Amino acid sequence: MILKTTATTIATPPLSSLFKHRFSIPKLPSLKPFSSPRIPSIKPSPIRMNWLNKLGFGGRPAADSPVDSSSSITQGPDDDIPAPGQQFAQFGAGCFWGVELAFQRASGVTKTEVGYTQGSVHNPTYEDVCSGSSNHSEVVRVQYDPKECSYETLLDVFWSRHDPTTLNRQGNDVGTQYRSGIYFYTPEQEKAALESMEKQQKLLNRKIVTEILPAKKFYRAEEYHQQYLAKGGRFGFRQSTEKGCNDPIRCYG
Repeated sequence: MILKTTATTIATPPLSSLFKHRFSIPKLPSLKPFSSPRIPSIKPSPIRMNWLNKLGFGGRPAADSPVDSSSSITQGPDDDIPAPGQQFAQFGAGCFWGVELAFQRASGVTKTEVGYTQGSVHNPTYEDVCSGSSNHSEVVRVQYDPKECSYETLLDVFWSRHDPTTLNRQGNDVGTQYRSGIYFYTPEQEKAALESMEKQQKLLNRKIVTEILPAKKFYRAEEYHQQYLAKGGRFGFRQSTEKGCNDPIRCYG
């Protein structure tokens, strides 16, 4: 007896038909490029920069930076005119407060002013000068009567008031504004200054670093600096400006 086996073919439906709904990949939103939050620029405080410069951390202008057109004014001669029959002299010997008082006491001196000179900034402020970036020197401009006071007498006062062998420094005061300098108005003053320095050098065992240069534009310092010690200084104790007074000068009052 022969048995016949009938093969039954079962059709397999497509996989997608097993699901009621077809899958679809959701469309993601397009992302914008990331940008960091904008940080506002912060300008350094002038006072903070002043102290940083004193500590040696302040920036200095680049050597190839453009020169301010006002430098032609600052490097020009002092064009102020003394009173009739009077002459000008300029001296830098450290902090100008004590130096001014010494010249106020000299016979024949009729007027003194403290200020800034030999720098590169027009109309500098005290903060500019203290920053060291303007290259000014603190000076006393002396007006004197040559009939009563010789230029050589003023030079004697100058040498007696400071140490001319310390570069850019007088005691605890450090900076280019404290440099030693004689700034002459006439060839006669220049000659006398050079001869005086030569004589002074023979008395010292260290080299004098005083600069002797033509007097340049004089910028009068702020009013509170004028006759500072005579007005009482820091502590309110007035110091005598009487001619010939030999009282010790307290440099800061």
